[in-house]
Amino acid sequence: MSYDPYIIGLTGGIGSGKSTVANAFRNLDVEVVDADQASRRVVEPGMPALNFIADRFGSEMIQSDGQMNRAAMRGLIFSQPAEKAWLENLLHPLIAEWIVNQLQLAEGAYVMLESPLLLETDQHKLVDMLLLIDLPEELQIQRAAKRDSNSPQQVKAIIDSQMARDEKRRRADYVFDNSRPLDTLAERVAVLHQRFTQLAEDHSRER
Repeated sequence: MSYDPYIIGLTGGIGSGKSTVANAFRNLDVEVVDADQASRRVVEPGMPALNFIADRFGSEMIQSDGQMNRAAMRGLIFSQPAEKAWLENLLHPLIAEWIVNQLQLAEGAYVMLESPLLLETDQHKLVDMLLLIDLPEELQIQRAAKRDSNSPQQVKAIIDSQMARDEKRRRADYVFDNSRPLDTLAERVAVLHQRFTQLAEDHSRER
């Protein structure tokens, strides 16, 4: 019999603290599949995608160690929307395949998919329930700028390029307010864990 995991999608904008929340779920032995890891895996040295990237953008996009030149690629795709679209059309199906494989291998009452672009891509179609890690934009900019040593203007530009906060909140099943004190996080995650476990058990009985 095939495994039909109950999948919780976890997302949030830059600086929202979604990785911190995901780690709190890991501390409760929840398996978390990280979409950012998928995006790195599909362009590891020797992967077929790198050949297509080199053919399209030139061999300078591949470093001497075989890794993709992420800095050069980032600069290119942010300045050329058509090339960004081409790269996404190449990588998104590969990323989705990797994610699905990892989700199917997971064990436990439920599995979590952590992805910053869950709602901006077809990844949201994989999940049964969506948890949004949310902050007021001012605090989001402050935290992200401090963490990444970026200017507030750079962080604001990234926020503006993604789905609007109000739209994310509207589409979420659960909203986790991450502006509250850090010492409350573990307890609030534990409450959600109990709720998600019950939902997963109900889902399993209904199949």
